[in-house]
Amino acid sequence: VRVAFGSRDFAERVRAYSPAGKVPALRHGALTVWDSLAICEYLAETFPEIRAWPRAAGERALARSISAEMHSGFPALRAQMPMNVRASGRRVPSTPELERDLARVREIWSDCRARSASRGPFLFGDFSIADAVCAPVAFRFATYGVALGPAEAAYVESLRRLPAMAEWAAASAAEIEVEESSEKGR
Repeated sequence: VRVAFGSRDFAERVRAYSPAGKVPALRHGALTVWDSLAICEYLAETFPEIRAWPRAAGERALARSISAEMHSGFPALRAQMPMNVRASGRRVPSTPELERDLARVREIWSDCRARSASRGPFLFGDFSIADAVCAPVAFRFATYGVALGPAEAAYVESLRRLPAMAEWAAASAAEIEVEESSEKGR
């Protein structure tokens, strides 16, 4: 169910789906899961055949660490480069905090790609939850024209070629609402 962020009844409509009053939320039968990382874990456990985490224990631990860091970290990136999938060519002022966040994301991506390049185009070769939680950052990097090295740029391109990412981008382009807090860098 899509609920526009700027709508007058946003909080009321979201509360109908999420006890925290935040998105995303997943309803599966009578169960409601309302945190993106919890949703990922629930799907991984409920549908083990999708192999949502890397097979090797060490890589699973690393993928979970990266996912948790993406989920709860990077405050400057989130504040200074808000999510705006349909925008491009945006530029925002740099700050030391933003540069640290950007460097850390690039470090994660380049380190993972260096280890797993021979196994596939994603952080651990095959697509995993770690890639899913990086998808919003990949969109932000495109929106704000963040400079990437060859390995990171290839990784972002692999994410952007995914059908779900293309669908997300198309749905965003079709939105008519404008969330002013996401219109930075015009």
